[in-house]
Amino acid sequence: MCAAINREWFDGFFEGLIVEMWKTATSPEQTRLEADFLERELQLRQGDKVFDVPCGFGRHTLELARRGYQMTGVDLSPSMIREAEEASAAGSTSTLWLNSDMRDIAWDSEFDAGYCFGNSFGYLDREGTLTFLKAASRALKQGARFAFDFGLVAECILPRFQQREWMQVGDILFFEENHYHLWESCIETTYTLIRGAETVQRKGVQWVFTVREVIGLLADAGLRTEALYKSLDSQPFEKGSYVLYVVAVKE
Repeated sequence: MCAAINREWFDGFFEGLIVEMWKTATSPEQTRLEADFLERELQLRQGDKVFDVPCGFGRHTLELARRGYQMTGVDLSPSMIREAEEASAAGSTSTLWLNSDMRDIAWDSEFDAGYCFGNSFGYLDREGTLTFLKAASRALKQGARFAFDFGLVAECILPRFQQREWMQVGDILFFEENHYHLWESCIETTYTLIRGAETVQRKGVQWVFTVREVIGLLADAGLRTEALYKSLDSQPFEKGSYVLYVVAVKE
């Protein structure tokens, strides 16, 4: 059994070079496509109140705010929230930003929809994930929709698991060394970022759940799974797909 796993690895993780890399890792076009998906699958109407948890530096939040929705973004990283606030002010969008843990959102029947995008689902173990989903469900109005993407669902990640991966993101070299902990069903990753003479190394952990486990966690939180997709154009999910998109409804 893996007692040494740091289950709070994300506390202090998203700072410095990590934030700079994520700002350039995804194109504006990808953000627009993801916002299109959220707008359609969450069945948003002008003026709806929507939460984004965790919001990172707010790329989805800002895009949807520009489209006329009342947005609230929540993230644990002070650096991410500062980036989001600065971008919001520069773009003259009215958005509420909160620096908080995703498990601690405390609204009650406040929102018309919510989502968790950007590969954040799976940051928590089963207990933590259920705590987050219950908080998200509690924040939603009856009949409201909730969506998330999950690249580490077992049916996606295990067929293509690699111990080492790397990519170039702008002027940053990004390396991953992955270790799958069998008893915990999680992937512990050592991330190394190199830019010129600067090198940053961090460890992260993401939990792997099967599709059935995901559906069960949602049900335990009072959320009925409505759809499982493999793409942003809402194609049905299948084993071996690159990512899972889930749409659920508050019972």
